[in-house]
Amino acid sequence: MNILAKFGAALSLAFAVAVMAPQAQAQVNPTAESVSEEALFQALGTEGVVSGRVSIPDQSAGNLIKPVNKDWAALHGNTVVTLSVIAVVGMLALLTLFYVVRGRIRVDSGLSGRTILRFNSIERFAHWTLASTFIILALSGLNLIIGKSVILPLLGEGAFGTLSAWGKIAHNYLAWPFMVSLALIFLLWVIENIPNKLDVEWIKVGGGLFKKGVHPPAKKFNAGQKVIFWSVILGGAALSYTGFMLLFPGIAGSFTDWQFYQLIHALVAAGLSAIIIAHIYIGSVGMEGAFDAMGSGEVDENWAKEHHALWVEEVKGGKSGSAKGAATPAE
Repeated sequence: MNILAKFGAALSLAFAVAVMAPQAQAQVNPTAESVSEEALFQALGTEGVVSGRVSIPDQSAGNLIKPVNKDWAALHGNTVVTLSVIAVVGMLALLTLFYVVRGRIRVDSGLSGRTILRFNSIERFAHWTLASTFIILALSGLNLIIGKSVILPLLGEGAFGTLSAWGKIAHNYLAWPFMVSLALIFLLWVIENIPNKLDVEWIKVGGGLFKKGVHPPAKKFNAGQKVIFWSVILGGAALSYTGFMLLFPGIAGSFTDWQFYQLIHALVAAGLSAIIIAHIYIGSVGMEGAFDAMGSGEVDENWAKEHHALWVEEVKGGKSGSAKGAATPAE
């Protein structure tokens, strides 16, 4: 019996091996095509690419290390960061100096107590939607540029990680209302922001910003405001296009295209942020009566006469479609 039992066990084992052998041959060794340590070090010392295997159509997603990207990484991590800091901090420094030297720009003739409707509710809604989304987009984007070196040491890893995660979500989703309000702003104000000869005269005297009592004539938007308008429209369009490509890299093309879009996105954002900081300053603490235009929509008549005299004449003559009726006493 022992001999028969042993023979039966041997026969069963031989049968199992015969059945399992083809299956074993059909299996793929998961490490057969993996990157060896020797190949890794060889690639790091040359311009070679260290790649793994991926099961998705985009085979470039398997690239682990691409030495040719070192120049771009240095450009984005050093040059872009430096230019962004210079743009923002430099503008803040210039505005501080301007305030110390010039002070707040007052209404020379004093407030009259009579107001004129300057911007209606639709215009103000479009403006504040664009402004609020841009500020959040700018701050969340700036966090990606200098967050690790400035914010991380202050908040710690946990808080910084949470802040960055929410910032990414806000950046991705608030881009859409930003683009819609940008288009609306363009449709509402493009006609009144076309450059003309009056802008040349305004620029010659610096718009009266640097000398008290100088008030060059202007219509609804002066040359300075037109510069802001076209900066926002063109810069916003560039940010929208490049941002769309960054959100959908499959559409952007190759990795070099994606890197180009990221570089342009960061540089335009830095420049536009500096311009918007100047705009915020003039529209708030920098000029008396300016905030009312986007606050209540109504501005003091004397303020309007000093900064937009030709527009006031149009309003009182009933020629303006944006501001209707004559001046009304303020409550």
